[in-house]
Amino acid sequence: MPRLDAPDVLFESPTLIAVDKPAGIIVHGDGTGARTLTDQVRSLLERRGTEADRVAARDLQCLQRLDRETTGIVLFSKSKATQGTYDRMVAEHAFEKRYQALVEGAPAWRERTFTWPIGRDRHDARRMRVSRTGKAAVTHATVARELKQGKRVRTLLNVAIETGRKHQIRVHLAHAGSPIVGDELYGRFDPAGLKLHACRLTFDDPISCEHIDIRSSAPWA
Repeated sequence: MPRLDAPDVLFESPTLIAVDKPAGIIVHGDGTGARTLTDQVRSLLERRGTEADRVAARDLQCLQRLDRETTGIVLFSKSKATQGTYDRMVAEHAFEKRYQALVEGAPAWRERTFTWPIGRDRHDARRMRVSRTGKAAVTHATVARELKQGKRVRTLLNVAIETGRKHQIRVHLAHAGSPIVGDELYGRFDPAGLKLHACRLTFDDPISCEHIDIRSSAPWA
């Protein structure tokens, strides 16, 4: 019987491991002592018991961040020897990330690129906001399909980002008048949770020289 705290492994190589993050867990420690996704992956490697896995558990380093309620692909480095190479890829935006977002209403557009800069909200430390003095942020969104539930209309979007600002997709879509379903911080609460999922990650691995294409299905799609 699988352990409840064991994340599903989506991809693994000698230097990398990608897992499917569930909602409700943070990727890194926040000082509260709460168990993190990094802790879960480290435990998974340690339980295998091989020397290679013990070293990987010790050297484990996350290459991505997802918000607590966002689900989907999170990639980790397993080796200090190659960590710098992957860190450079992160800095150079060499990972192509794709998301699915379910938003409230029906946008007037079918395809749109948002380039509003994003900065911290001075009135609420939890929030980010569109700000002329913020950092550059680029989000591409395309309508996949509309979903009608009685009188309510929601729209499934395919989303890609060129930058990785905190809450970037959530802020851009909310500012455009299409908040993500269940986004209590930028829209409204929904008991079913936030409908944002990291569904695809592609890149050319400079260590293995392979093209990597990792995919994950949204738990709510």
